[in-house]
Amino acid sequence: MDLSRFPRVPLARLPTPIEPLPRLTAHLGGPRLFVKRDDLTGLGLGGNKLRKLEFLLGDARALGADTVLTVGAMQSNHARQTAAACARLGIDCELILRRGSHASDAYLNGGNVLLDRLFGARLHLLGAHESREDRMAARAEVLRSEGRNPYCIPVGGSCGLGNLGYVACAEEMLTQSVAAGETFSAVVVATGSGGTQGGLVAGMLLYGGLPVIGIAVERTRREQEALAARQATESLNLLGRSDLDPTAAVTVLDDFVGAGYGRPTDSMREALSLAARFEGLVLDPVYTGKAFAGLIALACSGRYGKEQALLFTHTGGSPGLFGYPESL
Repeated sequence: MDLSRFPRVPLARLPTPIEPLPRLTAHLGGPRLFVKRDDLTGLGLGGNKLRKLEFLLGDARALGADTVLTVGAMQSNHARQTAAACARLGIDCELILRRGSHASDAYLNGGNVLLDRLFGARLHLLGAHESREDRMAARAEVLRSEGRNPYCIPVGGSCGLGNLGYVACAEEMLTQSVAAGETFSAVVVATGSGGTQGGLVAGMLLYGGLPVIGIAVERTRREQEALAARQATESLNLLGRSDLDPTAAVTVLDDFVGAGYGRPTDSMREALSLAARFEGLVLDPVYTGKAFAGLIALACSGRYGKEQALLFTHTGGSPGLFGYPESL
């Protein structure tokens, strides 16, 4: 699928490598585990959102935007990567962030928030019952009244256009697996705003690829599957492939959410520890920690044989560790 007709700015260091996890594989007794290192995309300490931002900020530049606005949780990885990308491109960045119920100084001022400010973003903190999207729309109107040209990005950069970053990533994964002579039984990925999973599902449908298993970090299986399917559909429609229905290709496990978004679980803590102590791999407590707990559960379920291989998509987020020290 030719994506060249969509404006795009180079932000991420691509392709990211696929690496084996031999010591953890041996510890768990198989199947063979691998990791797609999208935490190594580079800019602003890396992460999955840079793939989406290449298309979204390409569109923003094509439209002559001088200010980018986006929304997220206080410790949003997407917000941090958006701020870094805007700094690289010389575009003003404003972040509308929800504080949530966390009150620690580390959560409010450390981790991603510290980096947001370092990258020069302007932060707007939401009240308890304010809508992120309404606040962003209102702020955009204020900027227009001042003669500015704002560009609004939805939560997580998840939309038909942004998800093209993971349509492209699906092709990248398949190309790398062929070059390595490796066949993966499934791709495992954290799923929150749904765009990364949706883009991978759309890409795998287009390129005849692998099953994608999303590990939910905040919603129920049914809610998250519907969201990821909508995200995949938006991208497929944008690519002129409305004939493809992604619904049956979307699989989500919701066993690892715990008490909710950003709330610690024992399985998340164990996953962080195993990844770090066996492979020197750093995860985060909100997304990849819970997703890696899902990977470990799948590896231990007996569903896959020792000769099979699973590919974990590391979406980044390690700066978030420093915003949730009490969770660890």
